[in-house]
Amino acid sequence: MTASSNKITVSIASDSKLVGGVCENILALAKKFSFDEDDIFGIHLALEEAAVNAVRHGNGGDNQKKVTIQYLVNESVIDVRIADEGRGFKPESVPDPRSPENIFKLGGRGLLLMKNYMDVVEYNDRGNEVHLVKYK
Repeated sequence: MTASSNKITVSIASDSKLVGGVCENILALAKKFSFDEDDIFGIHLALEEAAVNAVRHGNGGDNQKKVTIQYLVNESVIDVRIADEGRGFKPESVPDPRSPENIFKLGGRGLLLMKNYMDVVEYNDRGNEVHLVKYK
């Protein structure tokens, strides 16, 4: 773990079990800075979804690959970047899970949750890093 300019960077093996600890650290800071409980709930869902997607889809569950999580939490914002070592993807290619033809399909719900709970959800050009921001 490294910290620079108040940002903390953590690199974990691609193991879904390791995601929870990093999320707990971020959420503890959110509570410290008095973020609303409803916001903390949504942030938790979005962070876990993004990190687990990086492990499962981005790195294909290969625990030789890393997931890097960089975050900044202060009194006004939670700013998180989650990157994997995978090929990336095009978020716009993920079908909308609310469409009638996709209602019973499993894909896309996590992206929808992130968009609904976070103020900013953006991807790098390669599609292997997501940037999530929640303003107080």
